[in-house]
Amino acid sequence: MRIPILMAMLAGCALAQTPSVQEIMDRVAESQAKSLKARRSYVYDQEEVLRMKRGGGKLAREEKVSYTVTPSGKGVHKTLVKCEGQYELHGKYFTYDQPGYHYKGLDVDADLISDMEGSTSEGKSLDGISHDYFPLTAAEQAKYNFYLEGTKTVRGRKAYKVRFEPRVKHSILADTDDDDDDNVPWKGIAMIDAEEYQPITVTTDLAGKIPTAVKILLGTDIKGLGFAISYERMEDGVWFPVSFGGEFEVRGLFLYKRTISVSLVNKNFRHTDVKSKVEFAEIE
Repeated sequence: MRIPILMAMLAGCALAQTPSVQEIMDRVAESQAKSLKARRSYVYDQEEVLRMKRGGGKLAREEKVSYTVTPSGKGVHKTLVKCEGQYELHGKYFTYDQPGYHYKGLDVDADLISDMEGSTSEGKSLDGISHDYFPLTAAEQAKYNFYLEGTKTVRGRKAYKVRFEPRVKHSILADTDDDDDDNVPWKGIAMIDAEEYQPITVTTDLAGKIPTAVKILLGTDIKGLGFAISYERMEDGVWFPVSFGGEFEVRGLFLYKRTISVSLVNKNFRHTDVKSKVEFAEIE
C-alpha cells in the first residue's frame, strides 16, 4: 500500500518542479534580452538561397547570396560578398549579380524576392531576422497566448514544448509598417531549453486565412506560409539562430502563381576582436 503513495509523492514533486508556461516565457524574455545584447560581440557569415518556381515546377528565378554580418549600433550591418542570380525568360536563363535585380519595369518576381530578403535583413535585429516571425521578446509575447504541452529531448537537451497563438486575430493583409500595429498572423510551436530558457527551435504557420472578398477583388491567395528557425549554443553560452527557412505558394492576378522557398544559414561565428576586423577587411 505504500508504493502507490510513494509514486504519488514523486509525481507531485515532478509537477512542482515544472514551472508554469508564464514562468517559462518570462524567463525566455529575460534570456532573449541577454542574448540580443551578447550577439553584438559577434561577426558571422550568412548564406541565403531564395527560389521561385512556376505552377508546373519550372524554375522562374533563383538568388544565392552571401554576406558578412557585423554589429552596427542597435542592430546589424550586412555587407554583400557575392550574389549569384538567374531568371528565366522565354525558355532561356539569364544571370545577374545584384540582389533583387529587375530585368523589366514590372518585375513581380524581383519584388517578391526583395520582400523576402528584407525579412532577413532587419537592421534593428541582432540576428538580422525580423522579430515579427517569432514571439520571444517581452514585447512580442504580450500579443500571444502560450500553452505548455510537455517536455521532449531535443539534441540531447531537455526542452519544454510550448504552443502559441495570437490573443486577437487580425487580417494577415493588415498594414504592419506602424510599430504600434497589433497585427499578429502567427501560431506555432517553440521548443525551449529547460536549463537556460533559450529557444532551440521555433516553427510558425499562419493563424488565419486571407478573407474570401480579398481573394476575389485582388486575386491574391497564399498557401502554406510558415517558417522554421533553429538555434545553437556557442561556446561562451550565447545562443544564436543558425538556420531559417520556409516555403509557400502565392497566387495573384493574371494567372500568376509561384512556389517560393527561402533558406538561410548563419555560420563561422567569431568575436569582433582585432583579428575579426582584419578578416572582414580581406573579404571586402
